Amino acid sequence: METPIHPLSALFAQLGLPSDAASIDDFIDRHAPLAGDIPLASAPFWNPAQATFLREEIAEDADWAEVVDTLNARLRQG
Repeated sequence: METPIHPLSALFAQLGLPSDAASIDDFIDRHAPLAGDIPLASAPFWNPAQATFLREEIAEDADWAEVVDTLNARLRQG
């Protein structure tokens, strides 16, 4: 079975955030760079439900994990 690939816009929609390209870029611009010692799900800008979702998707290596990693990488760039 092939694992579905989710785009970054779908992740933002899943998190309840505006998911158009300009909104995603704005979110990343406002929150980057995220310090290397802060796990993505522990960043202060997530609400508890968002943090739980991100933490679980990475821990379970779920189908969202790849795009969560993409978001993590983009937030680490400065």
